[in-house]
Amino acid sequence: MKIKLNVNDDDYKKIEKELHEHGIETDDTAELVLSKVNGFAEKLIVKSKTTNERIILPCDNIVFIESYGHMIDVHTKDNVYTANERLYKIFEQLDKAKFLRISNSVIVSKNQIKKITPTLSMKFILTLSDSARVDVTRSYYYSFKEAFSI
Repeated sequence: MKIKLNVNDDDYKKIEKELHEHGIETDDTAELVLSKVNGFAEKLIVKSKTTNERIILPCDNIVFIESYGHMIDVHTKDNVYTANERLYKIFEQLDKAKFLRISNSVIVSKNQIKKITPTLSMKFILTLSDSARVDVTRSYYYSFKEAFSI
């Protein structure tokens, strides 16, 4: 049996060792995920679009995450990676103090928002640190306003 560990760095080695003692392998591509309650991922496992290599990406480097159907793009200031998990599963792993869902297809890092532009139709347009522009949809309008005390 293989399990993907979704725990902080301090607990990772200890839990991995205990699982190995019980004959359970850890693998970042496994479908079964063991996560710590009230613990948030510090890193995501993503794939490079050019080389298809698996990369351990610190969550602090993420600008925004966007889904296109079943494809997930994880944007940093320097690169765009792909992820295999569903957007809602990724959002469950992220610290809600640092990340915010702004539409059915986009999650942004609060620290990467550089400009908030209101529109007439109960929406916001966000300019991010990598110069990307994303929309806060009407469904997420009030939760966005609350998160930023607007």
